[in-house]
Amino acid sequence: MGIIADRVLALGGKAYGVIPQMLVDKEIAHEGLTELHVVGSMHERKTMMAALSDGFIAMPGGFGTLEELIEILTWAQLRFHDKPCGILNVRGYFDHLLSYLDHARDEGFLRPENRHMLLADDDAAALIREFERYTAPRVEKWIE
Repeated sequence: MGIIADRVLALGGKAYGVIPQMLVDKEIAHEGLTELHVVGSMHERKTMMAALSDGFIAMPGGFGTLEELIEILTWAQLRFHDKPCGILNVRGYFDHLLSYLDHARDEGFLRPENRHMLLADDDAAALIREFERYTAPRVEKWIE
């Protein structure tokens, strides 16, 4: 995340961060951001990020990336927000996750409308274009 923030700032953009105090105390915070919000917990972090964001893009990562991606998708499924959610599928990193979601849809655990809430592309510009066209599905009931 720091490398991306540095590049955005170098190109004249703005980079915002939301971090729990416990990580600031471990000297993990990026001090050069346009704005850094320090919160009390990871739950507060996710809530604030959701409120500040126009959409959500996950890039290759580990447990934290997966947990945050699935939570924000769940919030979208529950209609807590109608913002686009996507993954930048660098070198097929998320191929297995996408296959799993297709399998969950095929087995009846995800409605097709909900499966299509996660946008994916290996090209950042193409993914942003998908975000610009995105309309959240209106599923009144996600389970029969």
